[in-house]
Amino acid sequence: MRMPRFKEIRGFLAEASRQLLEKPLYSAAISVYGAGIRVAALKNSKARLLANGHKEIWSTLEKNIDHSARYIWVHAASLGEFEQGRPLIEKLKQERPEYKILLTFFSPSGYEVRKNYDKADCVCYLPLDTPGRVRRFLDIVRPEKAVFVKYEFWRNYLHALWERQIPVYLISAVFRPDQAFFKKSMAWYALWLKWYTRIFVQDERSKNLLASVGVENVDVFGDTRFDRVRDIRANGRKIPELEVFTEGDKPVMMAGSSWPQDEDVYAEWFNAHPEVKLVIAPHEFDAARLDALKKRFRNGAVLMSEVKENPALLKENQVLIIDCFGLLSSAYAYCDVAYVGGAFGAGLHNINEPAVYGVPVIYGPNNAKFIEAREMAESGGGLPIASKADFEAIADKLLAGDASERKRKGELAGKYIQSKLGATEKIFNKIFSK
Repeated sequence: MRMPRFKEIRGFLAEASRQLLEKPLYSAAISVYGAGIRVAALKNSKARLLANGHKEIWSTLEKNIDHSARYIWVHAASLGEFEQGRPLIEKLKQERPEYKILLTFFSPSGYEVRKNYDKADCVCYLPLDTPGRVRRFLDIVRPEKAVFVKYEFWRNYLHALWERQIPVYLISAVFRPDQAFFKKSMAWYALWLKWYTRIFVQDERSKNLLASVGVENVDVFGDTRFDRVRDIRANGRKIPELEVFTEGDKPVMMAGSSWPQDEDVYAEWFNAHPEVKLVIAPHEFDAARLDALKKRFRNGAVLMSEVKENPALLKENQVLIIDCFGLLSSAYAYCDVAYVGGAFGAGLHNINEPAVYGVPVIYGPNNAKFIEAREMAESGGGLPIASKADFEAIADKLLAGDASERKRKGELAGKYIQSKLGATEKIFNKIFSK
């Protein structure tokens, strides 16, 4: 009989220790994080919103949860994930009205914008992922199913749902080789994924990565964001200021979710090309940011808030700056070329929003986490750039050059979006089919 080797014994002890210590250590780390939020709230406004929101969770649930009703719990980390989950929520409300919806957020940027979302019966922050809070939350809500969107891996929630035999799903997920699940030294993270009833991923690469760590409960159903931009286009708002600003034969570029790093790339070209118009929707703005942005343009720039009192400014300026929220997704309908910001900094914003209108989309280099950035470029409708020189070469061709090439690229972007529709229907049928 072969005696166990030292490595085998060490491995066994390490695994036993992990199983014994994982939950308390993880839960302790979450508690420390919660304390950190409360300390940060003393000086940071976003942390203050989060801390104050957490104080209201239990009263919100007690006030709004109907204990005689059947609930589906949908969790989105922030606003972007909410937009991914929204098509499924709205289809659920339409097709299965016997269910009520609890919508939770982790980030204030999601909760503060959508706390009054009319398709959800209750909206609140997600309680911190500690055993006591998890137990109290699930005891109040008693969801029949739970749906997490894209990047949500809360250990105690997943384990408690699994123990209670409540089906839990991850939708529109994307996995990358550099994530902890796929590193040998942290492979135990992959066990969390086995607590999902089903994982719906965007691409085959994600499915193959999951298979490599023994996670087989996976379907490749695509990204629900494509269905969302289709719905946005169908219900788009008319924007009178843009109708006036873009009338005529001058080409128009829309710079959506623009950061200062993006303006470093495109502003100089527009100063040299007064025959082309520009609409900018800054990702964030205050008075100082808007003042600095206006000064970048020699041929005149005006804020949308200014033209409401003086419409003549729309005809006198080359650049219009949208200094309010909520218009961007509809504003793309008025442009000939779109530039989507963020990818010269932290990361790319939503390139599907302009592409659904059939316009070519330019974006920066920090886009590796976004499948659509690669696929749209392969289709010919997406135009990734790495420098100001790259932008200028594309602008010379599409904005100052032949309109036929601009139209051709735009058609390719639109066809790409059309080819990716349908994820919501597939996911809904898998989760909620009778």
